Amino acid sequence: MSENLADSFAAPNDAGPSPDAFGWLRHFVTALELAPAVAVHSMDRAGSIRFWNHASEQLYGIASAAAVGQPFRQLVLHLERQDEFEEVIARIWTTGEAPPPRDWEVESSAGRRHWVYSCHYPVKHDGVMQEVFCMEVDITARKEAESNLQQAAQVFQNARDAIIMMDAEYRVRAVNAAFTSITGHSAESIVGQPLASLGWDADDGFYERIWAELDGKDHWEGELAGLRSNGQRYPVRVALTAIRDAHGDVSSYMAMLSDISERKRAEEQVRHQAEHDALTGLPNRILFLDRLHQALATWRRQHDRFAVMFLDLDRFKAINDTHGHQAGDIVLREVATRLRACVRAVDTISRLGGDEFVVLLADIKGADQAAHVAGAVTQAVARPIDIGGQSLALSTSIGVALCPDDGDDVETLLHHADVAMYHAKQDGRDTFRFFSPAMNAHVIERVELENRLRQALDSGEFLLEYQPEVEVASGRVHTVEALLRWRHPERGLLLPRDFLPAAEESGLIVPIGEWVLHEACRQARVWQDVGHPVTVAVNLSDAQLAHTRLPTAIDAALAEAGLAPQALELEIAEDALIRNEATFAATAQALRQRGVQLSVDRFGTGLSSLEALRRFPLTKLKIDRSYVGDVGHDPVDAAMVPAIIAVARSLQLRVVGEGVETPAQLEFLRQHGCDDYQGFLASAASAQPDLEPIAIT
Repeated sequence: MSENLADSFAAPNDAGPSPDAFGWLRHFVTALELAPAVAVHSMDRAGSIRFWNHASEQLYGIASAAAVGQPFRQLVLHLERQDEFEEVIARIWTTGEAPPPRDWEVESSAGRRHWVYSCHYPVKHDGVMQEVFCMEVDITARKEAESNLQQAAQVFQNARDAIIMMDAEYRVRAVNAAFTSITGHSAESIVGQPLASLGWDADDGFYERIWAELDGKDHWEGELAGLRSNGQRYPVRVALTAIRDAHGDVSSYMAMLSDISERKRAEEQVRHQAEHDALTGLPNRILFLDRLHQALATWRRQHDRFAVMFLDLDRFKAINDTHGHQAGDIVLREVATRLRACVRAVDTISRLGGDEFVVLLADIKGADQAAHVAGAVTQAVARPIDIGGQSLALSTSIGVALCPDDGDDVETLLHHADVAMYHAKQDGRDTFRFFSPAMNAHVIERVELENRLRQALDSGEFLLEYQPEVEVASGRVHTVEALLRWRHPERGLLLPRDFLPAAEESGLIVPIGEWVLHEACRQARVWQDVGHPVTVAVNLSDAQLAHTRLPTAIDAALAEAGLAPQALELEIAEDALIRNEATFAATAQALRQRGVQLSVDRFGTGLSSLEALRRFPLTKLKIDRSYVGDVGHDPVDAAMVPAIIAVARSLQLRVVGEGVETPAQLEFLRQHGCDDYQGFLASAASAQPDLEPIAIT
């Protein structure tokens, strides 16, 4: 082409250009000048510009008048390939031949940087090289697209997650390297096959549900059990996305697979630590209560009987005092091992704390089977234990409660088993006892108590005492808990444990609870008016949580006192919160929207999970005193308290340690980041509590 172009400038026999040739040349130059997409320029042997069309002006940002006559290398640089470019031009002058077209990255003196596709042609006149003619097209957009495609390909191949590209019929078209490393399947074995051929652990209709969701939402994400090429199952997170073309039609699908084996193992480890006793490896209170609830649910569906056995090691404190806590730990671990040998795999053994164990015997035929296990446990525990070459004698007292004979709910069964264990100790220890109705002789007293409670509410015999919650860091009192007392005409001042169970069973707890709300709000307003803007915390019972009038009663108490909702905190025991989850969830949201604060009390004594707690808009978590009181001498509780604080932090809750009685306990809470504390160390409950800040020691 370059030779034909050169020849067009020479007439036959080199007689000079013909008139027709000049006419063609004028038209050609005019066309080049006006060509909008092709930048055309030429240079002489010295490298100076002879021709510079309008497209060159647009491409390089240099006007023709400024370009013509100037050295091309002063106008346009070919960056790090400048020497190579000059060699190409020099070769044209030497050989008279056009080089192959190629891409160059250039930068003009106007500061514009482009990628151009360049064609260079030698122009001859009378057989002699006159100029180098150059035609260039801006290919920057194409290069960027190629770069993006290259980067996308690198991302595809180097991604840690497996990526699967499918056509509109869900057939695999391409997979990346991570796919093979995760699944073990080669690209050749899966390309052309449907995604379902990977062998997911899915039920019938599963894929149809996924495709239906993809059709509606263009995305599906979830966790599945995948199958590696060697048959090994593994947990995988799958994200499916529909890809649509310019017309809005689905042209392909992309699946991303993340192997979550490590995450699942970590979650299982955390869950195991949260649900098991650190010393013995047995299920802890939380897991045991969960199993007990499951057993109750099974009994309600299938009427499978079960038994709860409370075990308390006899005179265990003497072992700790005489041989040290290390010896005591050895004994506890050995007892746990012996207990495992006495029960079946379907049964559950738990260490509640200290030297207390509880066993859930699932699906038993009756009392005889429970008695057999209790006898075997008694004999197993009684075998001597060798501690550093010294033989220690041990025994245990066991209480047994049967479901449904002795109760059909968690609290009743545990209570009756505990009562029976207490009677086993009274009867000489080293034995077991079944719960019997005779142990509940106090029921008659309970009926009389209920009748007296009705009179007490009408006669104004109730009063409130308040116990401060103190900020660990500052000593400031910002919350006081309202505690109910009964000024009994004959028995004197009674604490809640003496009468609240009867109030709850009789239903009187609801009107009593409403009185507490009104009185606590009134007192909080009084303190506020004298310069002590504290929050008042009121405990709610199961009956109040389930009562439809609760929001109305709270609104009325706040309005009557003229108290802002933010100054009222409602305390709910952990087990009560979970028991009433279905009925209280909506009420809790409504109360929180009003501004009322919600706290979970006695945390660690119930069976709540993180997921269950997340469903409530809580503001505070109170660690049960049973944990705080033992942090100095029970490694289990010493480990549980920081764990509970960590749980609260994950839920963004303020943390209160209850039952703080010693400076050592307070210092333990301070070291582990507890926000507030409550207990006799700060102040006992009082009708007129001291609300001034407490000095920090």
